[in-house]
Amino acid sequence: MKLILGKKLGMSQIFDKEGKVTPVTLIEAGPCKVLQVKTKDKDGYDALQVGFVEKKRKIKKTEKGKEYKYIREFRIVKEDKSSFPPFAVAQVIDASVFTEGDKVKIIGTSKGKGFQGAVKRWGFTGRNATHGMKHEQRTLGSTGSSIPARVIKGRRMPGRMGQDRVTIDNLKIVMVDKENNLLALKGAVPGPKGALIQIKG
Repeated sequence: MKLILGKKLGMSQIFDKEGKVTPVTLIEAGPCKVLQVKTKDKDGYDALQVGFVEKKRKIKKTEKGKEYKYIREFRIVKEDKSSFPPFAVAQVIDASVFTEGDKVKIIGTSKGKGFQGAVKRWGFTGRNATHGMKHEQRTLGSTGSSIPARVIKGRRMPGRMGQDRVTIDNLKIVMVDKENNLLALKGAVPGPKGALIQIKG
């Protein structure tokens, strides 16, 4: 099992020997520092706590030893224990733990799109553009019936769109730049530029 935190830099493309283009997302992966190794006997569950991007400002006493902007935990399940290498506190994890061709799981936060109507948020077709319709082409329409005389819970309506936790499985690592701690993943990764990305192999 391999794991690291990274920052999304943006999208690019890579050409192979045959001239075929592959869209990739560039991620600055690490370096991360192991802050705590949690065990089932002591903490009730197995997990690894890592920190990414060290804080530049003056830290509080309570932050001593964990002076990082991003701190995340990776839970270790039974299936991972057989392939989980022994990590120690203060150990540094960088992009070199991955190799080209690895399949990884990506966890990120999608782009926030603000408050949106039902047409954009849920893909509704809207109302007719003719036959007496005026300024109602993108309206929601009926939201319920006279019985039970209320809006049923779960009804798809306008509201906040995006900024959700998104998980993508089986993304292939196309390129690993160990010197600059860069990973090139085939395809798109959730979130805007600069977003925090959790990578688990």
